[in-house]
Amino acid sequence: MSHPEAKARLVIAIDGPAAAGKGTLARRLAQHFGLPHLDTGLLYRAVARRMLDRGEEPADGRAAERAARLLDPAEVGRGDLRTPEVDRAASIVAAEPAVRAALRSFQREFALARGAVVDGRDIGTVIFPDAPVKLFVTASAAVRAERRWRELADRGIAVEPAAVAVEIAERDAQDRHRPVGPLIEAAEAVRIDTTDLDPEAAFAAALEAVQARIGASA
Repeated sequence: MSHPEAKARLVIAIDGPAAAGKGTLARRLAQHFGLPHLDTGLLYRAVARRMLDRGEEPADGRAAERAARLLDPAEVGRGDLRTPEVDRAASIVAAEPAVRAALRSFQREFALARGAVVDGRDIGTVIFPDAPVKLFVTASAAVRAERRWRELADRGIAVEPAAVAVEIAERDAQDRHRPVGPLIEAAEAVRIDTTDLDPEAAFAAALEAVQARIGASA
């Protein structure tokens, strides 16, 4: 369903695979343009965390839908949403069509109020297909695995680099092949490959792309 309201506000839709750097870019763009930021991956992580806390199986579709509908926005701010256990559970939960449907309104209402920078997997293709600015942030699988490993190490989570690489590959497959809201690069999205870019260069590329699209749609 098309949402023309998005055209009246600045909605920057950022999609891309895990550990590509889209979250960092989204936060910086939000700060630069004075917009709210929503990391939609945290919604699915919060649903997964809620289920794990209750001893429920992430693959239980009915329980997952119930957890999504009962999700308190405050749960998205929990500090225990970026663990390997939650990573695995969130990828399973995110593949449930009923869960994605339950969280769709939350995402749209968040951004339509006054614009936003929203990052995830299906923002430019499903959530905001009419967003005036769409970015697709990616990087090589090897670089993304190394980034995720370093992120975990910085948080004191010990895991073998090879295990992280396998997890990244599995997450990529799940994201791209799930039947609802798969990770697809929108035809009109500007691709930003961060494989060989440091954070400043990646931000400069993203800012240039956004400003070019804003000017083109003005």
